[in-house]
Amino acid sequence: MKIVNIIESTRPIKSDIRNAYIDFSKMTLSLVAVVTDVIRDGKPVIGYGFNSNGRYGQGALMRDRFIPRVLEADPATLIDASGENLDPHKIWACIMTNEKPGGHGERSVAVGTIDMAVWDAVAKIEGKPLFQLLAERYGNGTPNPRVFVYAAGGYYYPGKGLDKLKQEMESYLERGYSVVKMKIGGASIAEDCERIESVLKILGPGQQLAVDANGRFDLHTAIDYGKALSQYPLFWYEEAGDPLDYELQAKLGEVYKGPMATGENLFSMQDARNLIRHGGMNPERDYLQFDCALSYGLVEYLRTLDMLKENGWSPSRCIPHGGHQMSLAIAAGLGLGGNESYPDLFQPYGGFPDGVKVENGYVTLPPLPGIGFEGKSDLIKEMLALTH
Repeated sequence: MKIVNIIESTRPIKSDIRNAYIDFSKMTLSLVAVVTDVIRDGKPVIGYGFNSNGRYGQGALMRDRFIPRVLEADPATLIDASGENLDPHKIWACIMTNEKPGGHGERSVAVGTIDMAVWDAVAKIEGKPLFQLLAERYGNGTPNPRVFVYAAGGYYYPGKGLDKLKQEMESYLERGYSVVKMKIGGASIAEDCERIESVLKILGPGQQLAVDANGRFDLHTAIDYGKALSQYPLFWYEEAGDPLDYELQAKLGEVYKGPMATGENLFSMQDARNLIRHGGMNPERDYLQFDCALSYGLVEYLRTLDMLKENGWSPSRCIPHGGHQMSLAIAAGLGLGGNESYPDLFQPYGGFPDGVKVENGYVTLPPLPGIGFEGKSDLIKEMLALTH
């Protein structure tokens, strides 16, 4: 049993949208296939992975460092104790050979993308949905395939006024979402408050709005927004300042008493731990958005969950960034609080398997082998093209 090839292709996910910090007109991602010599149904088992939006494709790092390490390793050193499957932890350690601690930026994205594909392959070799495998190995043994999802959107783009913003949010609510999210920080406080109020007016019972500043604010602006937002019943106020400015987050929490969310741009267990230590986050109120596809993958995410447990945080306070099926599988297998979703953006990489509908803010994952990419026809078409 061995990995016979790892293939990377850099793909565009460009869009005319922007948030408070960046536009997406030249955004890319890496699509990866981990090809094994294991045969199922007459075909080699192939695991697939890709990195989340907001970070660019990392093909150069993969080809220069990480892929060669795996392919040059003795295959016997990458197999689990049963001898019947790959060991994601051993593969991760191989990938990280000769890497210094720290420097978690783009390296973590490259490793996380390969790691996703490895876990997809491991679950397929075992013939189980990844969420089932995770529940058996690291959870309580029983997954919950019903997962909360919220609709992320509300981006700025040319010519988009209040009417178009409301139409967008109404379309998410009509599709079954109970929580919608919009961007702030790309306009004045007064204009953003007007945008928020226009969306709040269309919400019905049991429906809520979250807002996301994408790390744009300095402390003064973050607090000014916090004071303005305090008048609204928001689901959360997300990523007010720079992701590594823990003092800003802590001081904001002293002023803004509603739920806050952050963490999507923290790419290691150590950075996540510093947020918990120094960011003033409340485990009874706030949410954590670490994204395994950007932060060294599930192997590292398991370490992060262990760290959170040691610090009194429930996995139910984790609602990952990224809107991809990998985080859905982790949520279903390990009891996370849900997952982000992009109903109309970053396709075909975001979203759910074909036929899966949002009902009262939840989706129910079908029992597909691996992460479940084969159940999403537009996505698996892109993936199969890597190896054919």
